[in-house]
Amino acid sequence: MVDFLAENNLCGQAVLRIVSRGNAIIAELLRLSEFIPAVFRLKDKSDQQKYGDIICDFSYFKGPEYYDSKLEAKPELQDLDDEFRENNIDILSRFYLAFESVHKYIVDLIRYLDDLYEGVYIQQTVETVLLNEDGKQLLCEALYLYGVMLLVIDQKMEGEVRERMLVSYYRYSAARSSADSNLDDICKLLRSTGYSSQSGAKRPVNYPESYFQRVPISSTFVSMVIGRLRSDDIYNQVSAYPLPEHRSTALANQAAMLYVCLYFIPSILQTQQAKMREIVDKYFPDNWVISVYMGITVNLVEAWEPYKAAKVALNYTLDSANIREQASRYSVSMEGLRPQIQQLLKEGFLREEIVLDNIPKLLNCLRDCNVSIRWLMLHTADSAYDPNNKRLRQIKDQVINDSKYNPKILFQLLLDTAQFEFTLKEMFKQMLSEKQLKWESYRTEGSERMMELAEVFSGVKPLTRVEKNENLQAWFREISKQIESLNYEDATAAGRKTVQLIQALVEVQEFHQLESNLQVCQFLADTRKFLHQMIRTINIKEEVLITMQIVGDLSYAWQIIDSFTSIMQESIRVNPSMVTKLRATFLKLASALDLPLLRINQANSPDLLSVSQFYSGELVTYVRKVLQIIPESMFTSLAKIIKLQIHAIMEVPTRLDKDKLKDYAQLGARYEVAKLTHAISIFTEGILMMKTTLVGIIKVDPKQLLEDGIRKELVRRVAYALHKGLIFNPKAKIQDWQSVYQSTHIPIPKFPSVDESATFIGRLCREILRITDPKVTCYMDQLNTWYDLKTHQEVTNSRLFSEIQDTLGTFGLNGLDRLLCFMIVKELQNFLLVFQKTILRDKAMVDVFKAMLGSVNPVKGIVANASKVYANAVARTQKIWGSYLESIMKVGQMQILRQQIANELNYSCKFDSKHLAAALENLNKSLLADIEAHYQDPSLPYPKEDNNLLYEITASLEAAGIHNPLNKIYITTKRLPYFPIVNFLFIIAQLPKLQYSKNQGMTCRKATDPVDWSPLVLGLLTLLKQFHSRYTEQFLALIGQVIRSVMEQCTSQKIPDMPSDVVGALMFLEDYVRYTKLPRKVAEAHVPSFIFDEFRTVL
Repeated sequence: MVDFLAENNLCGQAVLRIVSRGNAIIAELLRLSEFIPAVFRLKDKSDQQKYGDIICDFSYFKGPEYYDSKLEAKPELQDLDDEFRENNIDILSRFYLAFESVHKYIVDLIRYLDDLYEGVYIQQTVETVLLNEDGKQLLCEALYLYGVMLLVIDQKMEGEVRERMLVSYYRYSAARSSADSNLDDICKLLRSTGYSSQSGAKRPVNYPESYFQRVPISSTFVSMVIGRLRSDDIYNQVSAYPLPEHRSTALANQAAMLYVCLYFIPSILQTQQAKMREIVDKYFPDNWVISVYMGITVNLVEAWEPYKAAKVALNYTLDSANIREQASRYSVSMEGLRPQIQQLLKEGFLREEIVLDNIPKLLNCLRDCNVSIRWLMLHTADSAYDPNNKRLRQIKDQVINDSKYNPKILFQLLLDTAQFEFTLKEMFKQMLSEKQLKWESYRTEGSERMMELAEVFSGVKPLTRVEKNENLQAWFREISKQIESLNYEDATAAGRKTVQLIQALVEVQEFHQLESNLQVCQFLADTRKFLHQMIRTINIKEEVLITMQIVGDLSYAWQIIDSFTSIMQESIRVNPSMVTKLRATFLKLASALDLPLLRINQANSPDLLSVSQFYSGELVTYVRKVLQIIPESMFTSLAKIIKLQIHAIMEVPTRLDKDKLKDYAQLGARYEVAKLTHAISIFTEGILMMKTTLVGIIKVDPKQLLEDGIRKELVRRVAYALHKGLIFNPKAKIQDWQSVYQSTHIPIPKFPSVDESATFIGRLCREILRITDPKVTCYMDQLNTWYDLKTHQEVTNSRLFSEIQDTLGTFGLNGLDRLLCFMIVKELQNFLLVFQKTILRDKAMVDVFKAMLGSVNPVKGIVANASKVYANAVARTQKIWGSYLESIMKVGQMQILRQQIANELNYSCKFDSKHLAAALENLNKSLLADIEAHYQDPSLPYPKEDNNLLYEITASLEAAGIHNPLNKIYITTKRLPYFPIVNFLFIIAQLPKLQYSKNQGMTCRKATDPVDWSPLVLGLLTLLKQFHSRYTEQFLALIGQVIRSVMEQCTSQKIPDMPSDVVGALMFLEDYVRYTKLPRKVAEAHVPSFIFDEFRTVL
């Protein structure tokens, strides 16, 4: 018959693929459970208020129109909804695909069963598959994995959160419209069950059986699977655990499968007492805490509480006398095993001959250790007992008391067992690889010894007092031939023959009185020894390694092990060399990966890599977490050293009086520094002793671990110092997994907010904006200094940015620049929103703009009665300029700060890294030249869309300060009606508030009505830069027109002085040309040169 898992067996391959996919789906669900966006939990009041209207559970499906109309009624809700969609659609799609794969899994399994019933697979039915060893394993696993998926989803992703995510996905994605979408079925399967994993939460009625029955599965199939699990040892595990008291451990994996599958037929749990009694007697006579899948633990006392038959059957196990008996047994076992295993681990004890002679004994010791560790770890785990359940508390207390449980002793046994297992496995692997070579060398040695003896008895070879004996000579030659003829391939026959040869050599010594000759005796003894070694060597079998792998399984502790972290860290702190033993424990834990990966590997599934990476990554993260104690301890010691060096140890002067030498020696403090420095070196040695280790499929390099750990601790301490230090005036969101700056190994820590800023950089930025606020300060461009409007005292100057660079470094200053950049974007977006939704929707305002446009046409001409026309328009639009001015000045203020930062970065880059600065400037110029050449001749090359060159060079240029913030396009814009005329009216409305002075330029007339000239000009310049240059042209033409019109009026009325508003408008044009670095003719195109000449005499 064809092997069930053979590639040409379609029936076997189909179910193998399903099971392989099941393991991959569970890994994906566990992976995603770490990335649930917190906002879907709606835990904070702020989240509820902000997102309550856009995040809905399944109640949305009762009346989607009601929810959608509520959104449409409020434009700000629509904006929030769009932003929320943009931020979360990727992760929602990933979750939806995982949920869909769960539904597809069970649909495919049901289809496979239907195919079996309908005879699609020739000569295969459910019954024949269940008779096949691989077949029954796979069918049982297929049902069990579906149950595990449902339990994992409910445990890791609360029902309400699932519903909100599914509704959001439904609203935001195109799947709702596609005909083949099975969203309805997925929603039915995964709607909230009412279950909560929170401690003390009440269990819903008929949970989880009603949840398991949402997609009906053939009851015949389920009962056949349960029948197999009840009666068979489907994985043949009992052979690895020959002792009867280890049977429940041998069948532990099968017991977990049975536990899950029983929920598909709850009637067994409820009413069938005989079956439940049989199940408990076979699988749970001495245990009640089980590991369901990769360390997810379940306490049967709690799980089976609602089921009558199950509860009654379990009562025998939970009888206090039985609990005492089991706990005491493991307590005694622990006491005996600790000295035994420590003896085995002594240096030089585990030699090859001892291992080969004592294989059964060593395996028994390993079994006892692993069984004891498993029972005690599971039955004392905090996660397995709900602290609110009185009965569970009593059981736990009894177990702890009767087993004399001490977590440190248990952990020590786990360490020793892992180390012993690791050493034994490595020795065995070595022996297996050398097995044939050694066996053949022993055979050659034995054969040669016999030939030498034959020659001794020939009388030719001189050996004192040995007479010639042809019979013995012939006999030894024959024995030599017999030894030579032994065949390695036929191990059984060779073994038997070797035993007979040993017996013959013993007999020849006795019958021929050869004892009298010591040298002959020695030869015979050596040959017997070689033959014995051959028997030992031929008995080295791979089965021993397989048994060790089965016995050493630690998958049940995948999650519980975390409760031992503090003990591990404490033991490392006391003795850093402990890391070498921990390495063996981590490798033992890595063997847990075999469980989910076995079927994926057998099916040659492409999921192998991602699933291996997920579990290996989880384990490596845990290894890092444990070993983080080393950098932490190092930094604690460093802090003590720094404290001693700064506060305790005095600096020794160049000249010193002899009698003061003792005072300056400070031997105690210096000894303390030496001791701490030595401790730090011991810590680093400890981690480097770990050697490069393959954890799952991830290579862990101890040097890298140490470096990452030190960097992580450094980041944490620096971030904490800045978080605490930078607190002033105390009173699209990127998820962590999307950020290029966030790392899982060296995370940037998050601290509770003290104001609206998320980090210290935000607080620093807002503090700088506060002290340079244009409403209370005046910025002098020539001096790069801010002065207080009222007191005229200096507030701050460009030195501020040198100080920040000295403190936070280039990256800190660059980060501040990036943040200002985003703030400008936000301010401009808000400004345009207000412009569109308030100014352009105000009919009275639009009428003023229309009338004004009529008055100023043609722009090249002169406006008659100019003063009145302009004053009238400004007066009628006065109410909108307050918020307008605030936004423009905010943008201008931030642009000044960005210019200052760019200057500082560029100065320090040229000073500290002149070659980098020169290289970047040249690369930038050559790129711009190439791009200009391309626009003149499109056949010339230009960077393609998928080429990151321009994007990456921009980041480098900004970090080196080689950019002009004023030329940057911050936002994309659409055409806006009346935009030039509105900005023109805005600027002439502000000019009366300003005056020109020869020393200071344009300044504010009254401190009560503050307008700061530089932020005003730069803000307006930045705003116009975001639009088509046509708008700027029209705006400048209007400014030129007002200057010409007012000057015309002055000339006709014979007013000798140039009006202050005209001076202001001309100053604006001058500064505009200066800041944008445009040629002068841009301004002179709108204002005659003789007006500029007269203006200069005023200056």
